[in-house]
Amino acid sequence: MNSSHAAPSHRFFDGLVRGRPEAHGVSSRGIVAFLDEVAAANLELHSFMLYRSGAVIAEGWWSPYHTGRLHMMHSLTKSVTACGVGLALAEGRFGLHDKVASFFDDLLPGVPDANLAAMTIEDLLTMRTGHRINVSGSAWRPIRTSWIAEFFKIPVPDVPGTAHLYTSAASYMLSAIITRTTGEPLSEYLWPRLFEPLGITGYEWPTGPHGISPGANGLSCRTADALKLGVLHARNGLWNGRQILPADWVAAVQAAHVPGKYGYQWWLGPDNYSARGLFGQFVFVFPNHDAALAVTAAMPAGSNFTGRFAFRYFPALFETQPLPDDDDAFAALQARTNALCLTLPTGAAWAERAVRVSGKTYVADDNEDGVRALRFAFRDDQCRFIVEDARGTHEIDVGLAEPVEGNTSMTGHKLHHEYQPDMMRVVASGGWHDDRTFVMTWIFVESAFRDTVVCRFDGDNLTLERSVNVNSGALERPPIRGRVVTSDT
Repeated sequence: MNSSHAAPSHRFFDGLVRGRPEAHGVSSRGIVAFLDEVAAANLELHSFMLYRSGAVIAEGWWSPYHTGRLHMMHSLTKSVTACGVGLALAEGRFGLHDKVASFFDDLLPGVPDANLAAMTIEDLLTMRTGHRINVSGSAWRPIRTSWIAEFFKIPVPDVPGTAHLYTSAASYMLSAIITRTTGEPLSEYLWPRLFEPLGITGYEWPTGPHGISPGANGLSCRTADALKLGVLHARNGLWNGRQILPADWVAAVQAAHVPGKYGYQWWLGPDNYSARGLFGQFVFVFPNHDAALAVTAAMPAGSNFTGRFAFRYFPALFETQPLPDDDDAFAALQARTNALCLTLPTGAAWAERAVRVSGKTYVADDNEDGVRALRFAFRDDQCRFIVEDARGTHEIDVGLAEPVEGNTSMTGHKLHHEYQPDMMRVVASGGWHDDRTFVMTWIFVESAFRDTVVCRFDGDNLTLERSVNVNSGALERPPIRGRVVTSDT
């Protein structure tokens, strides 16, 4: 089941005010310097939006990403889940010190041991569950049975409320408790209370087993929506004169429950706190400066975007008073953000080889991905790539002269942090690197993932190698080999 609320299809409006950086005490030259340093480090950003004192003062999307696209937010979702907890607490649905096991008598495997029985909702919020096993969302996504039951299988060797261990299992249980006490998935519970008031529409948050939203991850929304989360917190839960989140809850999430490190599902930083998702999905809140920064990206682990870039420039760029107009600097910033794009590999047409392989079916040898057959259909400036596997038949239209955008059901979960939706938006391009090697680039533009597919032809034989830009596991799959057995007529 997908939980979504449709946004107008003709055009996307985020409802946020725009302003020039200098009018809000920020140097346009400083923002350009920030972008230049990120580019020099070869970090792949997909978007950024910077808010200060009432207005968005800088923003940009690296084509083919754009303002209207959804983007997988990964563990940034945890901080959205925290909003649900704060609202449910305010409604009296449960208390911070209620025991986790008390909500699920029907799903406990037996009498809980002392540590499990002692675990509270606050322990989930601070990720001081007593666990020593870090559960990633990728571990549970393939499981179709109860994830609550999976949670209760995790040993609790330590006393809850003591040691901090980051684990998505804790955030999932917060969502499960909200569903148990309200009768609604978290995605639906938050619609009238958070999303609708902030003008967050078109989001997607598929539910897992038993109709529970994965509270740790799974939310896809726009960059502007993520920024609104930051702005809401920067303004102590107030939005357009309305108190959306209780102010005491906003104070609680940024308190140092784990000193110097973690609040309630928010990370603590120097003069800021942040929602952080895998591969570089960020919302930074600067509560002392009425500022917020949202970023989507595809950055591998170890990039240290926060320390190397975000914390170096922000809040250092935030002045206490407006700056003098700087038309040249503002024009340079506008030119910079208007020209942002991802660099894609190119190749030659190599028409002779394309004609020789087009329409042929390559039957695959046994392989770990369950691929049975592959086909290429070249015509004009496009190639339709077709794969048959255990899930069915999947197609991607690949642009040879320029990228082509479309939808695909192409299998890719082993390279995509175990995400395997029924359909994904893809921008695909390709070309011949020589007369035997055809290379495709697939940008899954509602996610961080960009696949490179290298197809090597040798007579009637084909070898296909597929890799990805970022992943929580391996960055490439074992080669798939096939041989022509039939030709379409």
